[in-house]
Amino acid sequence: MSAPAPSRPVPIVVEVVEEIGCAQNILADDRWLAAGGPGIRVAVLADRAVSVGVGVPLGSEALDRIRADGVPVLRRSSGGTAVAHAPGDLAWSVVLPRSHPRVGTDFVRAYDRWGEGPVEFLSALGIEGRWAEPPGLTEQYCLLSGRGQVLTVDGRVLGGAAQHATASAVLHHGILPLVVDGSKIARWFDLDPARTSGTLTSLDALGVRTAPARLATELATAISRTISTPPRTR
Repeated sequence: MSAPAPSRPVPIVVEVVEEIGCAQNILADDRWLAAGGPGIRVAVLADRAVSVGVGVPLGSEALDRIRADGVPVLRRSSGGTAVAHAPGDLAWSVVLPRSHPRVGTDFVRAYDRWGEGPVEFLSALGIEGRWAEPPGLTEQYCLLSGRGQVLTVDGRVLGGAAQHATASAVLHHGILPLVVDGSKIARWFDLDPARTSGTLTSLDALGVRTAPARLATELATAISRTISTPPRTR
């Protein structure tokens, strides 16, 4: 009896969305996770919102201040705390089966392995980014918290990521903001405005002037390239 032919790897689906609302983008991520991947999405967000992780109570004073400013508060299925979103921000998502070599058994802590694509994307723009420990200013705002890791440039926080794992797949999604309003984030979360603005950065603050739709395509290409290659050993 002849041996069965080896199974071919399932191709990774790559999708770039040039404009989508924050609520619709969260639903799209959940649909991709339910399908099990492998898939990569990069979307340009079209409106303002604050998303919060699955474990965050929805009745805090900070979230009340956000709603009072007319900004919707949205629930993510992933972990982490609050993240502000604005038009032009790049939201990236990777869904992989748990058997994929990039997932590994340490996927909860492997920000650098999952996040090689955004780092390569920044490098192509002449920006040196790295995943590092967060600043620990407040647990209420994810990019300023003390948990996990954040994507930094010259010591300032540019982006972050969160995960949702099921029995069969893992969603790892993150954000690269086009512009950050540090004073508004400070007011919402009762922080020192000068320290908040001095800790956060954005693509615009780093001198990136390329249209967000083109940036989304470049980010998707970088993520696809890294996901399609064996993870680097560290």
